Amino acid sequence: MSYTAALDHMPRWLSRHVLHFEAAIEEAVSGFAAALPAAARVLDAGAGEVRHARYFARQRYCGVDLAVGDRAWNYSRLDAVADLTHLPFASGCFDAAINIVTLEHVREPESVMREIARVLAPAAPLLAIVPHEWEVHQSPHDYFRYTRHGMAYLLERAGMVDIEIRPVGGYFRLLARRLLNGLQFFSGGMRWLGFIPAALLLVPPALLIPYLDFLDRDRNFTLGYICTARKSS
Repeated sequence: MSYTAALDHMPRWLSRHVLHFEAAIEEAVSGFAAALPAAARVLDAGAGEVRHARYFARQRYCGVDLAVGDRAWNYSRLDAVADLTHLPFASGCFDAAINIVTLEHVREPESVMREIARVLAPAAPLLAIVPHEWEVHQSPHDYFRYTRHGMAYLLERAGMVDIEIRPVGGYFRLLARRLLNGLQFFSGGMRWLGFIPAALLLVPPALLIPYLDFLDRDRNFTLGYICTARKSS
């Protein structure tokens, strides 16, 4: 079961504690959707399996992806298959856009951000979420990790304003997640014999360590960033 699938089967308090980054993403997208007016035209740039479409039932959702990231994914629900550097839409035709943990998978992130900005109407909001400390995934289509300064630069270059960048957790949240990631090395073949001992060793500290996260005030160690901005008027 994937982390995102596991998220749907956990109590909210537990998912928030164990899968902190994924839970923060879902909360950010849900809040972003709730703040949009009904019938607003929303672009999901890098929609994948359109997991986030459910939050935009009141709006006119459009999921776009190049559909090459994960061979096991079902891309059949996409509204358009397209390169995010060349979106097949007229300038200014969307009232809002989201770009969720996708920017690390594109070779030209500045071009992608500029293209998303191009199809946004003046003053339209954008929600972008990127990883900072994360393992390689969707290989070989995994190219970058972002700092808060890098995201500010990309958004500013795209003509976005009112930029806010919020780190998702600090050092101890990150450390807890890395401990849980260690369980993946005890699956398959004879490795399963070590899963329970590894879980007994790794899971208890992974559950306790996040309570120390208040000590990392600067959040220079973080799982990723939730970024909001608006296209200039």
